[in-house]
Amino acid sequence: MLLLVLVVIFIALLYGLWRYHRQSDSLSRSVFLGLFLGVVYGLVLSTLNVDIESFLPWVNIVGNGYVNLLKMIAMPLVFVSILAAIARLEKASMIGSMSFWIISTLLITTGIAALDGAVIANLFHLDASSIVAGEMEVARGQSIIERSGDVADLTIPGLILSFIPTSMGGTFAELASTSMISAVVVASLMGIAALTVNKNDPEKGAIILKGIDVVQSWVMALVRFIIRLTPYGILALMIKVIVTTDADAIWQLAKFLVASYVALFIMLIVHAFIIMLTGRSPIEHFKKIAPVLTFAFTSRSSAATIPLSIDAQVNKLGIAKPIANFSASFGSTIGQNGCAGVYPAMLAMMIAPTMGIDPWSIGFIASVVGVSMIASFGVAGVGGGATFAAIIVLSTLGMPLELAGLLISIEPLIDMMRTLVNVSGSITSGVVGNKILGDKVHPESFQDGSTQLS
Repeated sequence: MLLLVLVVIFIALLYGLWRYHRQSDSLSRSVFLGLFLGVVYGLVLSTLNVDIESFLPWVNIVGNGYVNLLKMIAMPLVFVSILAAIARLEKASMIGSMSFWIISTLLITTGIAALDGAVIANLFHLDASSIVAGEMEVARGQSIIERSGDVADLTIPGLILSFIPTSMGGTFAELASTSMISAVVVASLMGIAALTVNKNDPEKGAIILKGIDVVQSWVMALVRFIIRLTPYGILALMIKVIVTTDADAIWQLAKFLVASYVALFIMLIVHAFIIMLTGRSPIEHFKKIAPVLTFAFTSRSSAATIPLSIDAQVNKLGIAKPIANFSASFGSTIGQNGCAGVYPAMLAMMIAPTMGIDPWSIGFIASVVGVSMIASFGVAGVGGGATFAAIIVLSTLGMPLELAGLLISIEPLIDMMRTLVNVSGSITSGVVGNKILGDKVHPESFQDGSTQLS
């Protein structure tokens, strides 16, 4: 009976949010209302002696279902948008320029993030030896060791080769961890082919462009529909976050959690500074992308945030569509400032004292920063975000991998902020790319139907 009451209340909250969403002309206000309702209901449930495990599956229908829908549309959205944008480019050479500036920005900011994480970890005197490893931590450490085999034979040439697809069907089915980047490659090649046809036979080229426009309009209609579900997904995701958080673990590892958030927040300041250098207002910038960052925080998925990121970049920040698609796609797998920059660097600094290494050593910090930048590129070849970035960094530095499992109790809370910073970094790379190359992109690249994420 109690479970039934809880489910009915959850449905009532969804209905009330739907009524408000119908009357409001701003999706972002509905998103933040969903966030507020989710936090409040989650806190209420946390104070009650209820069977959360029986209730969560009902919440997951909405929360996880929404995340799955976003992941579903990410591939067709990226593919069609890049194909359409490149088919309209005046020069195919712009593809290389866009890729260079976006990836360079992601890697440079990841290096800054690693330095930031290292310094903050040292200032907070984080030491892995002060954490008591329980059964859960030991099991997590063993799991990390077992997964380290996935990066044992990782090489840069092999990584680059993995980006080149062997099958379009396999790419669209996302059979590999690099499928998103492979889709960018396929879309780019097909876009270049469309440019060639248009140049040699304008009549057939016009037909191809018209067909691409029809498919893009079709996909964008689907995207707009799913993005309108964001408030309900946020509500459900926040309920899950609140009720599954271990308060005791947070208290015991409070210093590590606070240090992580301080380091990650500093990266947002770095992003704001970069945005300011491009001539934009950092305050206005973060206001416009706030709903995107909110979803990234609650969903803990950079890949699922791709559609929202592209939408905000194109319709709110005025970034050319090809640049927005490249930055969102690359940013979900390469140069993740939070997962591949701050996190592995902080782990390395925490473990250093247990091995007799001076964490303030300039040489050691430089090694951590350099390896983190390389790892941030390598993670795209194996997937897994922060875990594999940590494996690459720690194994390269000769550190025990099992110690990376010591923070598992607060891992979800850290991961929320890490994902937010990842997405902010990818959007920042789009802003930089647009500042440098935006005026060279065909004006039609800016045209798109707004999803009203305002």
